[in-house]
Amino acid sequence: MRQVNHRGFHRPPTDRRSYSSVAFRLFVILPVVVAGLAVGVFAIFASQSTAAPRTTQAANPAAAANPNPNCSLVVPANPLTATGLSTPYQLSATDPAGGPCNEGNPNQSAFVEASIIDPATGAVSVYRPLVTDKGTPAAAAPVVPTLPANAVVGIWFGFNGTTLTLQNANGSLNQGNCVNGSRGSLFGQFAYCNAPAFFTAANKAIGAGQLKVPALGTAKDGSPCPTTRDFGLVDQDQSDNVVTTYLLLANGQVAQNNAANTAALAGSNPIVNGSDNLLLDAFVDPALGCTPFTAPDLTNNGQPVGSLALDELMAAADQQAPIALVPTNDPMTLNNNNPSRTKTNLYRAGVDQPQVAAADTPTAYCQNLVKVGQQRTQLDKTLTMNGASPSPAMANNLFTFLANRLSQSFTNLGCMNLLHMNNPVTVQLDGAGVAVGATFAAAGGPGGACGPTAPTTTAPAAPTTTAAAGPTSGPTATGAPSGTPTGTAVPTATATGVAPLTSAPATTMTAPASTTTTCTTTTPPATTTPAQNNGGAPDNGDMNAAHHAHHWPTKY
Repeated sequence: MRQVNHRGFHRPPTDRRSYSSVAFRLFVILPVVVAGLAVGVFAIFASQSTAAPRTTQAANPAAAANPNPNCSLVVPANPLTATGLSTPYQLSATDPAGGPCNEGNPNQSAFVEASIIDPATGAVSVYRPLVTDKGTPAAAAPVVPTLPANAVVGIWFGFNGTTLTLQNANGSLNQGNCVNGSRGSLFGQFAYCNAPAFFTAANKAIGAGQLKVPALGTAKDGSPCPTTRDFGLVDQDQSDNVVTTYLLLANGQVAQNNAANTAALAGSNPIVNGSDNLLLDAFVDPALGCTPFTAPDLTNNGQPVGSLALDELMAAADQQAPIALVPTNDPMTLNNNNPSRTKTNLYRAGVDQPQVAAADTPTAYCQNLVKVGQQRTQLDKTLTMNGASPSPAMANNLFTFLANRLSQSFTNLGCMNLLHMNNPVTVQLDGAGVAVGATFAAAGGPGGACGPTAPTTTAPAAPTTTAAAGPTSGPTATGAPSGTPTGTAVPTATATGVAPLTSAPATTMTAPASTTTTCTTTTPPATTTPAQNNGGAPDNGDMNAAHHAHHWPTKY
């Protein structure tokens, strides 16, 4: 969720494709935790104290003013086993010359999330592997999970900086079937290990009736509850980052966030990953009266929690047209600043989405983002105005946060040039640069046409309002999904051994002051897939693009 920073929470771009999703996340991380605790938004915070945590950035000497945005994470050996899952991942700087990387710095925090399925029964569970600074012991020994026989484990990564590089340890990247991007071009804040195998097993269990995906239900606004593939929720880089949270001590040590550690580690505070998934599960769903798909957390005595994988399974089962799928102009899927079908397909394989089709154009994505995004954001205003802002430093409530995020996504995806129109969302900022109001172009139309060709207004209609009544909670819901998603074939290209990419720190971006500003003259991204450069040198632009400036503290 990076507002411009994100997609859930991301940061602003220096140019159309240099997004600082990190900044967004940084602003959001700590405030978001306070908000979550204050309103009791979701079970991910169930193990935490009800007292608002202290601001850890000020107390942590590692939180430098200009932190190194590019970090590496050592993947432990045999990552898909109980031993591998309970072995801490180690964070360090990809290039030490750029400064250190510290898990306790909210601008550099990395997060790991595993979802596990028992192929014999279809039962799903979640585990939160720990991340520590390289050479620094965990504040408490990680929980060693008990996995079912022949368990299929998928692992996903989230990052509050710009570029996260997975590093090998005794063959761990091959053992885990880890994907970091396409050859020579990393995703940025996103990566995964064995995700396609997990989704194949999960979809098989769904088809056999073993795994029941809860029905979406109907939101308080009368529309179907949103998913991570709803154009009313997505931003410039959808389906990225995780729901995992950790506990941070003042000395920089980190522990898994569970009830036992919360009680034992006095003075610890939670740190979070600014993500679309956390935005949906902990903020949007509660505001709309919806319930996320949850499963037992093996890290915390079986408490129900959400995860990226569960969100994607729910979206695949019930999201109605128009369905948002990772587009080729997503900053995280660009290769040398050009759309890449190969890299986009690799990303999609990690989130259980079909491969790129002819109709999946950046223009179509922008049309749906403008049409459906505007309608849903306006429709829900009376509900979200009273919702907590994921980032009080960026917006004063959930409505202004979502409106500002939509405005920034329109800019970051190059929709102005693709649709030949000005930004349809006008955001009002106060003296501190915080979004305090927003208005929209009439009827979801253009905010002033520009360019040689006027935009069409035939974008698909907003989601229908015929969803089943009332949300169903928990992973044990008996309602069968409206459709059975099919497993996505794993692309042949992998990211094992990809050379690290570097990029300049993201800068902050302010929302447009008016919907009638003059259109930019930058060349819009091509809508056809250019020849790939998978064997070329890493491209810094891809990483900048991939981290849009929108993550709540880093990206939402």
